[in-house]
Amino acid sequence: MKILVTGGASGLGEAVTKTLATHCEDWRVFFTYKKSIANAKQICDEFKNTKSIYCDFCNTLDVVNLQNMMEQLDIDVLINNAIVYRIEKQFHKIPSENLKDSFIYNVIPTIEITQKAIEIFKKKHFGKIISILTSGLLNRPPFGWSEYIANKAYIESMAKSWACEYSKFNITSNCVSPDFMQTNLTASIDERIQEQIKDSNPLKKHLSIEETARIVLFVVMSPQQLNGVNIPINAGKNLV
Repeated sequence: MKILVTGGASGLGEAVTKTLATHCEDWRVFFTYKKSIANAKQICDEFKNTKSIYCDFCNTLDVVNLQNMMEQLDIDVLINNAIVYRIEKQFHKIPSENLKDSFIYNVIPTIEITQKAIEIFKKKHFGKIISILTSGLLNRPPFGWSEYIANKAYIESMAKSWACEYSKFNITSNCVSPDFMQTNLTASIDERIQEQIKDSNPLKKHLSIEETARIVLFVVMSPQQLNGVNIPINAGKNLV
């Protein structure tokens, strides 16, 4: 199995990369990184079945180079995890230019990379697309995260289309929607709000990146009958 994890050197992405690499030494786990240079090196030193790939989603040439490289890597699984641009403001305070940039740098590269993956998967009549979303899509979005939630909603909609259009080629498209996790992405959230989120969880604790990574592993190992599914990870706080 050859797997590509975007944004796989920090936060949840790092946990996913390590979980996959640990699970099977015969798997090859490729992961992209931008700022996490030291982490990327440490992962490759620790796990000989991993390979880091520098890719700045804000740089069109980097994304094109990654697409070209994917052809050579001949991947079987794509995990869309990278997030490079997020705005923490109330919706009415966000300049339209920032909203446009967020879409261009987060959503467009994900779509382009997935298009390339589908081209590869169609040739081998097999492939898995796994997109990391958020449980904020299920009910009440977190305050001040309208831009982030909107981008994830767009990917969720695309993921459903991928599942329908390419199932005849033995290609699946599933999503994983984790609840709040303590990562760099959420580090700026007020501690009082973090406590409120913890109290709202039926288990009265935050979801860990390792728990989420194990769900991603589950989807990677699942048969192709699992398709078009979005798995919420929030201890049953929202039922779908």
